[in-house]
Amino acid sequence: MSGTSVLYDAPGPRAKRRNIVYTVVFTVAFVLVAWWVLAAMAEKDQLASEKWSPFVTDPAVWTTYLLPGLGETLKAAALSILIALPFGALLGVGRLSDHAWVRIPVGAVVEFLRSIPVLIMMVFASALYVTFSSVSSDIRPLYAVITGLVLYNSSVIAEIVRAGVLTLPRGQTDAAKAIGMRKGQTMAYVLLPQSVTAMLPALVSQLVVVVKDTALGGAMLGFSELLAQNRAITANYGANTIATLVVIALLYIALNAALTAFASWLERRLRRGKKSTGEVLGAGEPHLAYGPGHTMDGGNNSA
Repeated sequence: MSGTSVLYDAPGPRAKRRNIVYTVVFTVAFVLVAWWVLAAMAEKDQLASEKWSPFVTDPAVWTTYLLPGLGETLKAAALSILIALPFGALLGVGRLSDHAWVRIPVGAVVEFLRSIPVLIMMVFASALYVTFSSVSSDIRPLYAVITGLVLYNSSVIAEIVRAGVLTLPRGQTDAAKAIGMRKGQTMAYVLLPQSVTAMLPALVSQLVVVVKDTALGGAMLGFSELLAQNRAITANYGANTIATLVVIALLYIALNAALTAFASWLERRLRRGKKSTGEVLGAGEPHLAYGPGHTMDGGNNSA
């Protein structure tokens, strides 16, 4: 039984040999492609030390461009997710409402926001800020990026919340009704807290998407996020576009890996916390489920 799986059968000797062959072929193909890419870069003089040395020898590249750009990316992503989380949770709860006059309009709003590309929302928000507000041009790109990210991601979070709540057993709701909880109390104190663990991986994936989507504001609205620093670095340090993009990509990878690692740690902690809260009563102890002095079988413990 230890060598079997409930998802698929354990591979036999022939399948194991075939998997080894596939692994070797893929590894060789990957090495050849990497060699070809490096050779093409070397032919175009893209591996020259002067194109990469500024990131090692000149601290100004980091203090003037990369770190401030990373800070703007984190600021936009953090503000967007902080606003989108409660807004999306409210939309998700609205989609689960028993009242059609709440469920249908909320569902229409969620589907509408999900159907529009986030870049269009950013551009439209920027145009609105120019026309109808006195927001300074220095911070207008940040506001537009946050607005677009909040509108789009709140609709996605609403679907994550709805799906997370629907994964819970029906008995959770029935038990809450049995002890007299209202619908709002059942959602706030029973369903949502229990569905957080199930929703966490999807929420973290969406957070990674938010971090990457901030680059759209840099490309279209002049937002000085991390990727937008590529233009300033190449303009001040020569034609080292590939080197700059590689360094920026590594920063994105490190940031998203840190977010994923934190989410994994948080999920394990939440699961351990749920397990540790379970209390096992002894066989001879009374179960006070129906008030003091009454046991589960309806008897009375009072003398």
